[in-house]
Amino acid sequence: MVADAGREVVLSLRDFRVTFNTLLGPVQAVRGVDLDVHAGEIVGVVGESGSGKSVTFLGLMGLLPKSAAISGSATVRGTELVGATRKQMRSVRGKRVAMIFQDPLSALNPTHRIGNQIVEMIRAHQDMSKSAAMTRAIELLDMVGIPQPDQRARQYPHEFSGGMRQRVMIAMAIANDPEVLIADEPTTALDVTVQAQILEVLQRIQRELGSAIVLITHDLGVVARVADRVQVMYAGRPVERASVHDVFAHSVHPYTQGLMASLPSTAGERLLPIPGSPPNMLHPPSGCAFAPRCVHAQPKCTDGAPPALALVGTNETACVRAHELESEVIAGG
Repeated sequence: MVADAGREVVLSLRDFRVTFNTLLGPVQAVRGVDLDVHAGEIVGVVGESGSGKSVTFLGLMGLLPKSAAISGSATVRGTELVGATRKQMRSVRGKRVAMIFQDPLSALNPTHRIGNQIVEMIRAHQDMSKSAAMTRAIELLDMVGIPQPDQRARQYPHEFSGGMRQRVMIAMAIANDPEVLIADEPTTALDVTVQAQILEVLQRIQRELGSAIVLITHDLGVVARVADRVQVMYAGRPVERASVHDVFAHSVHPYTQGLMASLPSTAGERLLPIPGSPPNMLHPPSGCAFAPRCVHAQPKCTDGAPPALALVGTNETACVRAHELESEVIAGG
């Protein structure tokens, strides 16, 4: 696996799967995810909407509806989360693994003051008085860059801007010094200036607390700025994984190449959208799920089981033509 072998693995997924039981039949949303996240690193998880990014991590946090069937393994420093009881999950969620949700306005309680909501999070996992917890809450608001935190702690969510509410969500997530912080689209709907500020807060948390961060996003620009490694997902499976430099400099999988070609360029080059649409996961393809949209597809791509991630150069890629495509990438400079 492409990673820093010298750092301890804090979060590990093995053959992680999520299937939703619907009236039309089972929907295979996540189809065998393997991933190791090391202490103190930022891993970007990218892909189109519906690729299984958020569902994977909501599943390991135990936050999916009862219609979701979860299998495989998800461990935090050896503690298995798949199959854990609600009591066991409460002891892990928010303390060892915390999540920053995509929409802070819906995640925050509109009827409770900001400070009280952070106090509740702290006291759920720590034996601390209300006054001490409030002091800690104000310190956390200051840490994430909220001005006049003692006054802001007495306000309600509707009195905060979108960027400020996102900072509150980050303060709540780090209240108990989690080992793993999962950030699900933390900069969506924020302007570029506020987006940059939020990313700086996440990087500072990584440095000061040493937390591992999983950054779920469709924004490759965000990944390029802060991530150490990248996992690209398509149709519920990882299709490429490498360091952030290797993914951007010489991606091998055709889907990753398509994502890169669709990035805006300062040179004014025309964007190249990926043709077609993701597959219907009620009926997942037997071979490579990306083959119907792939300009490099051959009959062998749809023959039999889909390929697993395999090391090709410095990238791990799930493509039967990976070695041929790597040669083309090298030849193309």
